[in-house]
Amino acid sequence: MGKLFLIELEGRIYSCKHCGTHFGVADDIISKHFHCRHGKAYLFNRVVNVTPGVKEDRMMTTGMHTVCDIFCVGCGSLVGWKYIAAHEKSQKYKEGKFILERFKVYGPDGSQYWETRESQVGGSDPDDA
Repeated sequence: MGKLFLIELEGRIYSCKHCGTHFGVADDIISKHFHCRHGKAYLFNRVVNVTPGVKEDRMMTTGMHTVCDIFCVGCGSLVGWKYIAAHEKSQKYKEGKFILERFKVYGPDGSQYWETRESQVGGSDPDDA
């Protein structure tokens, strides 16, 4: 039964670049157009195999959000964050959603997003361009 599940998901899995732990599938991506302090990021509706860190308020490009960092259960790497609450009405759609930073995950085709010098411009949140 487990093998059928893995075969069915083959080609759509996003996983940890350090240990290969699976985080999510392409069907759960809401947006590929987010930015964070290390470059681009994916907004996921749901992820698995992560543990939450401490909740905190963070000022982001789109305003104040209550978030918690998320860590890979396999190796403990920081891989992104979860939006707990958005303080601005226009950002409420993010509540309960997850950010995975692209340079910390392998894509479904085995590709990896590499950090670039220009991606280190501060802030985090969607790419409004």
